[in-house]
Amino acid sequence: MDHHGTLGSCRTALAATEIDALKEELAAVSHFKAPFSKSILKAAVSASCLLLAGCAVGPDFKRPDAPPNGFNRAPLNATASSNTSGGAAQSFKAGGDVTETWWTLFQSPALNTLLDEAVKNNPNLQAAQASLRQAQETLKSQQSILFPAVDGKVNYLRQKSYGSFGGGGAQSIPAYTVTTASLQVSYALDFFGESRRVLESTRARTEQTHFQMEAAYLTLTSNVVVAAVQQAALRAQLAALQAILDVQEQQLGVLRRQLELGGVAEADVLTQQTAVAQTRAQLPALQKQVAQTGNQLLALAGRFPDDALPTEFDLASLHLPEELPVSLPSQLVEQRPDIRAAEAALHSASAEIGVATAEMLPKISLNASYGSSASSFDSLFGAGSGIWSLSAGLTQPLFHGGQLLHQRRATVAAFDAAAAQYRGTVIGAFQNVADVLQALQVDADAVKAQLDAERSAAQSLSIAQNSYQSGAVSFLVLLDAQRTYQQARVALVQAQAARFSDTAALFVALGGGWWNRPDQTEAKDTSSVFDFLN
Repeated sequence: MDHHGTLGSCRTALAATEIDALKEELAAVSHFKAPFSKSILKAAVSASCLLLAGCAVGPDFKRPDAPPNGFNRAPLNATASSNTSGGAAQSFKAGGDVTETWWTLFQSPALNTLLDEAVKNNPNLQAAQASLRQAQETLKSQQSILFPAVDGKVNYLRQKSYGSFGGGGAQSIPAYTVTTASLQVSYALDFFGESRRVLESTRARTEQTHFQMEAAYLTLTSNVVVAAVQQAALRAQLAALQAILDVQEQQLGVLRRQLELGGVAEADVLTQQTAVAQTRAQLPALQKQVAQTGNQLLALAGRFPDDALPTEFDLASLHLPEELPVSLPSQLVEQRPDIRAAEAALHSASAEIGVATAEMLPKISLNASYGSSASSFDSLFGAGSGIWSLSAGLTQPLFHGGQLLHQRRATVAAFDAAAAQYRGTVIGAFQNVADVLQALQVDADAVKAQLDAERSAAQSLSIAQNSYQSGAVSFLVLLDAQRTYQQARVALVQAQAARFSDTAALFVALGGGWWNRPDQTEAKDTSSVFDFLN
């Protein structure tokens, strides 16, 4: 628990936003047209600062230590390489930083343009940004609980009444006017830090909203990149199937001519027709997925489906980043928005324990009023018109049927739940990074293996076609070679796409580089409320 016993130490306890709020309040009061000294304001603010410098009940939040564990038991080695699109070897840079525009590493101008548009126009991100502004303004408004409330009040009363009732009846009193102008100050002394704990909790919830917005930003950019890669993969699969279909139709034409000449059986032609039909039947499903992925990209960019995408993506237009950063485990808890949001929720839960504890302790309130009262505006501030009042109150909860005790126990349970959720979030984040790193190693091996399989299948198909034409093999051998080549082509495209998708997933798993954006730089306000008052 922090203790501050001097007025000077209160300077560091006041946040810049609190100082600004107080300046605005006092500037407004200074325009009040009455010869009231500012000494009452200085005294009130100084008293509040002394109380702010005191201790607050409840636990002081301490950030959880970063876990000492790593992501992998074995050291990371460079991945395998293949001579194909998306087959470059990738190396890992331990302790490397993630750029805030990590998607530019794919070197696709069309992708960069689409992401810029999505960041500006996506409704979900705009909603998250608006929620953050709301939380920030709520925090600023709540900072007023740390300071006295100062109000100027003017009353005008016109009244007629009767005097005492004597033997001759009621005695009429002429109508009269009373004009009162006063400055009223009220303040709840925060001896036990309840107000400070409330504000601490609100600050933490605002921080949580901030990182929820960063998570929405990261989710948006990730979804755009993954959708673009998915569209490129689907279009590549579509092109591969179309090429295979063209070869199969050519083979079907050859078989029909051979049937006319009596060189093959009709069963062979029917079998090839079935193979052509089966390949053609796969096209509509892929075409539907390509269209739906395009609609998804438009929606992510804040557009409607009847708009046209500026470009369609293909794997050949994407460059696979060859050097990948891998943050240190201690950095990951600073970088992941979900971890930071969980930490902020834990901080808020800790502060709520202090609030619940303070609710069980005495509360002291002070009220003061200073002004003037007269029968006319002309004499309102004349000699003998001054009025003032001082009052103090103390409230000590005595018996609430166990309500306050159980409320505090509930906040302790909520803190335990938030702590468990935080730990679960950290474990999940480390698992996420470990899974992606493992996937990147396996993806490279898969591309290499699928490339070898595709080339072997292409050679096998060529040999089977020549052998069948010479009568050395049956048609079933040719048909099997066609199917094997078709499967190998599609599998190679899927393996290539997985490398791009998992590379994007690594940048996301490491936090997305939000901390490097220029808008994350926080201005430091070193002004002091005491300088303003003096």
